[in-house]
Amino acid sequence: MNFKSSLSSRNRARRPGTPDSATPNGFTLMELLIVMAIIAILSLLAIASIGVYTKRANALSAVNSLQKIVQAQMMYAESYPATGYACTLESLGGDPHTGPPTPASSQLLPGDLASGFKQGYEFSIACGDKVTANNIDRFNSFTVTAKPQSVGKTGDRGYCTDESGQIKFDPTGGVSCTQTLGQ
Repeated sequence: MNFKSSLSSRNRARRPGTPDSATPNGFTLMELLIVMAIIAILSLLAIASIGVYTKRANALSAVNSLQKIVQAQMMYAESYPATGYACTLESLGGDPHTGPPTPASSQLLPGDLASGFKQGYEFSIACGDKVTANNIDRFNSFTVTAKPQSVGKTGDRGYCTDESGQIKFDPTGGVSCTQTLGQ
């Protein structure tokens, strides 16, 4: 009997004015569901933003990579004047540990860019006009393209440039670059 009265007095001490059966034991189911719904909504907003920021970062990387390729092409043409511009990314790449640079492996680009794939974009070079002298072809122009590997997921625009260094883009993600970057 003493035991029961001591529990009752403890409960009254914790919650004065409330009956013993009305003491709260934590969160209600409704409160937990509301908190979970709020967390789910915030998570969905964050995931949507991450996709947008990833595509922007990939596009910026593609433009910077095109600028690096143009610089590498200028250095290649200076280093190998009989050849002119390189017609493949592999010619601009190469491992420095395999020996000195050659026209087939000039070691001017890092390996990831020389592979043709970097941060959701696919890069390629096409040579333009050439002059043949002493049975050696010298290429006087080139075009570099960067297109998203998956339009809408890894990027929205395709980018192009040539020996002028002016970067243009295709808003549909292809390589029909008609609009100058910065417009």
